Amino acid sequence: MQENNSIKPAHDAMLERFRQAFPEAAIQIEDESHLHVGHAGASGGAGHFRVRVIDARFNGLQRIARHRLVYDAVAHWMPVRVHALNIVAITLEEAGALVDRPAESA
Repeated sequence: MQENNSIKPAHDAMLERFRQAFPEAAIQIEDESHLHVGHAGASGGAGHFRVRVIDARFNGLQRIARHRLVYDAVAHWMPVRVHALNIVAITLEEAGALVDRPAESA
C-alpha cells in the first residue's frame, strides 16, 4: 500500500511511529492543526501536533537530545506531512513530580 505523502498523517499512524521508537513509553498525541489554519506550513496540508512522551529512555538526556529522539520517529514525514511538533519529552520521575505537585491556590 502506497503512503499518501500530501496530507498530515492520521493519529493512529503517528501513534504507531512513536510506539515503534518508544515501545515502553506513555504517549499522547493531539492534532493542533486547527489552531494553525492560514499558517504557511498548514496550507499544503501538513499537520501541527502536540506530542507528550514519558519514557525512562530520557533519563540523563538534555532537552535537545530528547527532542531529537522524538523528531527522529517522524523525520521521514517532515516537513511535507508534519509541519511542526510541540514536544513534551519527560522521564517517569519528572512525570511523577508533575502529578505529585500540590495544586496552587488562587
